Amino acid sequence: MSAFALAVSVVCYRTPRRQVLDLLDSLTHSCERARAELPLEKVQITIVDNGGSDCDELAGSARLRGCELRMLRGHGNIGYGAAHNLAIRESAADYHLLLNPDVEFDPDALGAGLGYLASNPGAVLVSPAASNGGERQYLCKRHPSALILLLRGFVPAFLHAPFARKLAAYEMRDLPDNRPSTGIPIAGGCCMLCSGHPLREAGGFDERFFLYFEDFDLSLRLGRLGELAYVPAMRIRHSGGNAAGKGPAHIGMFVRSAWRFFNLHGWRWF
Repeated sequence: MSAFALAVSVVCYRTPRRQVLDLLDSLTHSCERARAELPLEKVQITIVDNGGSDCDELAGSARLRGCELRMLRGHGNIGYGAAHNLAIRESAADYHLLLNPDVEFDPDALGAGLGYLASNPGAVLVSPAASNGGERQYLCKRHPSALILLLRGFVPAFLHAPFARKLAAYEMRDLPDNRPSTGIPIAGGCCMLCSGHPLREAGGFDERFFLYFEDFDLSLRLGRLGELAYVPAMRIRHSGGNAAGKGPAHIGMFVRSAWRFFNLHGWRWF
């Protein structure tokens, strides 16, 4: 296996310093573990600050464990996908890890994800196993319907029972946890480990999505170039989600982005 490089981009907006430090600690520790197993030659982490984040004085930190760190800021809040694209366009790395700041890595996570991509050249993206405070999160999805998004976004959980099978199918709860799975249509955007060339060939994120569904759109476009895989040995913790609980502005962005997604990729009502 030839030596390879990893680029990492983290998009922040009003992100507290502690959250950035926790991410960097877990990420660089996982990179260090990966280097013991794989010819991971170079890691460059780019923090893209869309505004208001407390990310100063991180570049010289000993916690980087040999990873390079740079900051991109001053461009304003240009949206999640557009911010990642700033880093994607400047990278020629073999692999690119797209992250939210509210993610933390298990020590062996990157070794598992990078090892899978390096051993499976037909794969273009790996999605991890995610949890939050011990509660399982399902990042892999099937193509959504309008009903599913309405239920998940705006209907209280105690009313979900009649639609339990539909929701479980959408969240791909049938995926095994003891081996990788392929044929994944959509991967959640909080943590997407991609092969660099297909990601750049796809043009990165569609910047018409300011927030929400940019990951769905990118997943479907990457799926035309290769396999999306779920690798349960790549474990993360993710504390985000719940657009409807974030207030009217997020609800508005969610609805607009859903409308754009369905118009681009086809409407499914039920």
